[in-house]
Amino acid sequence: MNKIIGKAGLVLMAGAFIALTAGSCRKEGETVAKITVVDTGGVVFPDAMVRLYPSPTIEEHGAIIIDDTIWTGVDGIASFDFSDNYNLGQAGVAVLDIEVRSGDTLYGEGIIKIEQEVTSQETVVIQ
Repeated sequence: MNKIIGKAGLVLMAGAFIALTAGSCRKEGETVAKITVVDTGGVVFPDAMVRLYPSPTIEEHGAIIIDDTIWTGVDGIASFDFSDNYNLGQAGVAVLDIEVRSGDTLYGEGIIKIEQEVTSQETVVIQ
């Protein structure tokens, strides 16, 4: 009888442990930055080069350096996925400079704060 009660108690404790740990596991959401490029008239600008990069700092800190370049699509949007740069529990992702170029003469710039597990958006005017 004691063996049956002991086994039942062990099964109940194992079930409680699984229920508690399974509820605390969650998959991280996507961390995305979308840059919309428009001309001075507010019309979306396709085929522009969009670069996201960090501002230089005075001290070396050995952190992950993000420097990505993507071309805008026909909708004038360049979409960057930073899901691999974010880990659950981390406070923030990055604040990056935006550089937009098209040809030798058109240029635009800005700054974007990448928020964890959301789609951060910014618009840059190219002129």
